[in-house]
Amino acid sequence: MFLAQQRHYSQQNKGKDSRNMETASTKAGVLSLLSLLEVQARSRRTQPQQQSRVKELKAKIEALKVQKQQLEAEIETHQNLQKLRSSLDKQCADEEDVEMEEVSENSQLLRLMARHTQLKDLLHAHHLIGGYDVIKTRQGKGVCVSLATAYEGVYLDTYNLEIDLKPTVKISRHNIPPFIPVNGLAEENDMQVNMRAFLDALSQHLNAFAGRKQQLKLLKEQHKSVEVMESNVLCSILVLMFKVPRAKTAVLCTLDYTDHSRCLPTRVHFECEDKQLSDSDQWKKNHSLLMETPVHKALTAMKNMGDIV
Repeated sequence: MFLAQQRHYSQQNKGKDSRNMETASTKAGVLSLLSLLEVQARSRRTQPQQQSRVKELKAKIEALKVQKQQLEAEIETHQNLQKLRSSLDKQCADEEDVEMEEVSENSQLLRLMARHTQLKDLLHAHHLIGGYDVIKTRQGKGVCVSLATAYEGVYLDTYNLEIDLKPTVKISRHNIPPFIPVNGLAEENDMQVNMRAFLDALSQHLNAFAGRKQQLKLLKEQHKSVEVMESNVLCSILVLMFKVPRAKTAVLCTLDYTDHSRCLPTRVHFECEDKQLSDSDQWKKNHSLLMETPVHKALTAMKNMGDIV
C-alpha cells in the first residue's frame, strides 16, 4: 500500500515537472519571436532613412559635378580670351615692324607722329569705356564699341554700339535687341560720368540673355522627353512639363527669371495633382537644384537620380 502511494506521488511530480518545462519553453519561444519582430521593425525604420541619405548624397554629388563643369567652362573662356588678345597683339606688332622696314626715315617720322596722335585719342576713349574693344569713328568724334557674348566657353552673338564723344557723350545707334533697356541702363549708371559702369551693366544684361537663350537651346536638344509649354523672347519665363517614372502623373515646372542680369531663375514653382510628390523632400531638393544650376544641367541630374523620365 505504501509503495503504491509513493509511485502515485512520483507520477504526479513528473507530470508537474513536464508541464513546467513546457511553460518555460513556450515563454522562451514567445520572447525569441518578440525579439525577432523588434529587430525587423527597427530595420524597416532605418531602411528609408538610409535610402533618403543615399539620395541626398547623390544630389550633392550631381550639384558638385555641375559646379565643376561651370568652373571649367569659365577657365576655358578666360584662357581663350587671353590667347585671342595675345594673338592680336602679336599680329599688330608684326604689321608695324613690316611697315617700318618698307618706308624711309622721313615717312617713318610722319607715321609715328600720326600714330601717336591716333593712340592718344584711342587711349582717351579706351579710358572712358573701361577697356572694351573699340573702333574710332567720324574722325575721333565717336567710337563703336563691340560687346561679345559667350556661355560655357562658346562665343555667341556680338552687339555693336556707336557712341558720340563730342560735343557730349550719347548713344547714336546700336543693334541691341529692343527688350534690353539700353537707355534706361545709360541713365541709371550715369553714362556721361561713368561710361565703364554703363557698359558693364549692359554687357551683364546681354550675357545673361545669351546664357538663358543658350540654356533653352541645350534643354531642347538634350531632353526630348521634357516638354516646353511656354517661353518668351527674353527667355525670362519658362514653363516645363516633366514626366515622373512609375507614376501616372506629370509635374508642371515654372521658372521665373525676374532678374534679367542673371542666367539663373529667381523663382521655381511646381504644380502636380499628387501634392505629396511635389511636397516631398526629394522634390524640395530638385527645387534647390533648379534655383542654383543651369536648367539643362539640373534636368540631367534629376534624370540621373530617377526623378524624371
